[in-house]
Amino acid sequence: MGRTALKKRLSKGLFLLDGAMGTQLIAQGVEPGKCSEMLNIESPGLIMRIHQAYLHAGCDAVLTNTFGGNDFTLARHGLANRLVEINMTAAHLARKAAGRTKYVLGDIGPTGDFLEPLGHLKPDQLTTVFADQAKALLAGGVDGFIIETMSAVEEAVLAIKAAKTAAPALPVLVSMSFDKRGDDFKTIMGVDVNKAVSALIAAGADAVGFNCGTASLDEYVELAKLFVSSVKASGKAVLVFAEPNAGKPELVDEKTVYKVTPEEFASAAQKIYAEGVTIIGGCCGTSPDFIKALAQKLRA
Repeated sequence: MGRTALKKRLSKGLFLLDGAMGTQLIAQGVEPGKCSEMLNIESPGLIMRIHQAYLHAGCDAVLTNTFGGNDFTLARHGLANRLVEINMTAAHLARKAAGRTKYVLGDIGPTGDFLEPLGHLKPDQLTTVFADQAKALLAGGVDGFIIETMSAVEEAVLAIKAAKTAAPALPVLVSMSFDKRGDDFKTIMGVDVNKAVSALIAAGADAVGFNCGTASLDEYVELAKLFVSSVKASGKAVLVFAEPNAGKPELVDEKTVYKVTPEEFASAAQKIYAEGVTIIGGCCGTSPDFIKALAQKLRA
């Protein structure tokens, strides 16, 4: 008997994602600034071990190690010509780790550039870039896509379009990165929750949410309330998901550190879940210990 299709599984309630990949790579001695995506080819055993650790901790799905796997980001490392190989290999590794019972989400991050007139990118060009990555991830065996850490809603919308064109039947989860600004939450491009939710739903996202940013745990709970309220107001049957950091990052001895414990993270996640967010994972600063605490708390 095969797995339930991911889109149907997501609609059935609590679904746990994995935690940070970059944090784990740095903990394993990978130098900051190195092309993490190339490790899928150079150090597949390392990537597999990280996936397996998260799965053992209790997550339902792992994300491919392809956050920077688009043409523009890879080009900064001189690796644009290896886009298909890198993304397919990453998907194969995640698929092998997930086996027959767990799921794989193809991870798509921002390009690091801007659309005209703020930057040099044209809409058709950007759509093609995301489509190339989505097709390679699909060929590697992903069950769906997760578009993360977006700050410009226009870029997120084009990424959704590309993923939906590559695989119309697969679910697409889309999150943006928010910071608390006064009494509101906005991305660095000034996008608030209502604008993000409205645009992402209109573009065809199956789930919308937030990840990363500089919020505290209490602020992530507050942000979850806003997302759930905004989605309810839309009248659309769209899920909400959250991938908080391990609290607010702090600079200690010129290094970014997160001081939240796995238990504190899990307690905040329980509050987020109580607000109606059914898909939850972790972003920067989290580890398998955080996902284990999360799984134990929410599945109690």
